[in-house]
Amino acid sequence: MEKSDRSMQDLKPTVWIGKSGCSETMIGEIKAQLKKRKVVKVKWLQSTDIDPQAIAARTGATLVEVRGRTLVLAEKGRDKGKR
Repeated sequence: MEKSDRSMQDLKPTVWIGKSGCSETMIGEIKAQLKKRKVVKVKWLQSTDIDPQAIAARTGATLVEVRGRTLVLAEKGRDKGKR
């Protein structure tokens, strides 16, 4: 699993959640980026209360990893071979 760990570390955050929290606009942005990139890295402020499981559920994504105030989401069904 070292390769996947390294690739997750190399992935740059593309979504930042600020003090207003995870709004519907933010969920829409994450969904759009998942369609385009297949994997999205999200960071949030220390003062913001975030539930990574809830974000994954709201975006319809798979929660790949959570470390500190960073989470990685992947498009669901990506490795099932569906087209």
